[in-house]
Amino acid sequence: MAFDTWADLGGDLEWLGTCEVDVPSPPLPLAGEAVEAGFPSPASDYVEATIDLNVVLMPRPTATFLMRVSGDAMREAGIHHGDLLVIDRSLNPVPGAVVVAVHEGRFVLRWLERARSGAGWRLVAADAAVAPIDVASDDPDLLIWGVVIHAVHHLTPRAGRLDSARA
Repeated sequence: MAFDTWADLGGDLEWLGTCEVDVPSPPLPLAGEAVEAGFPSPASDYVEATIDLNVVLMPRPTATFLMRVSGDAMREAGIHHGDLLVIDRSLNPVPGAVVVAVHEGRFVLRWLERARSGAGWRLVAADAAVAPIDVASDDPDLLIWGVVIHAVHHLTPRAGRLDSARA
């Protein structure tokens, strides 16, 4: 299957290009204490270490790509419209992974499952109202493009975001 441009792939995701990590990013401060999600604990006023998000989010930068989600098919999995996906193309897809697939010429974001028959695959949305896509293992219209390793999800209201013009 050949595509003239990335725009031909359309679908549920927006192509943002390759990850350029040649410019070193400054390490960010990392608090020495974990944040409690239950009963609050007193905060520490010191930084114990630093963290480089490029290293944490992109362990294999030459095989890593970013895409923005368009649509709500994976909302119940915590992946929302506008989220930024970190996709590793060097990983082998395994059942249960969230993958970016090219199916019938379009990008789709789904869980990868073995077909119930044991032969072939299913691309399953988190939204039960979206029908699974059943495909044979040798289907030329299926390409597992990459494995999603992170989804960056904003928690601030849209008006308060620094990237509100892009989202």
